[in-house]
Amino acid sequence: MTPEGKIKARINKLLDSYEGHMYRYMPVPSGYGKQSVDYLVCVDGLFVGIEAKKPGERPTARQDGVLEDIRAAGGSTFVVNDDASLEVLERFLHDVIKWGYPDGR
Repeated sequence: MTPEGKIKARINKLLDSYEGHMYRYMPVPSGYGKQSVDYLVCVDGLFVGIEAKKPGERPTARQDGVLEDIRAAGGSTFVVNDDASLEVLERFLHDVIKWGYPDGR
């Protein structure tokens, strides 16, 4: 398994633990249509984009643009490339499910 594949496996395990609270879609890049990030998730009504990268890597300019578009539309975004960033995502998901939207909606 590639280093990025290992990160995706850990993200999948985390998202699986919140089954029933979210919709998850992993777009398959095909060269047709608009590009996206690795995960598009709706968790208790909040839209989230997640990009998985191997340790030490950052998103490409195109991926950064997609993440910015999601934030501009009111969604939340995460780049997961190590244990710390996975923990941030986990805390975020836990808090959204337990307490609702982070902005109080």
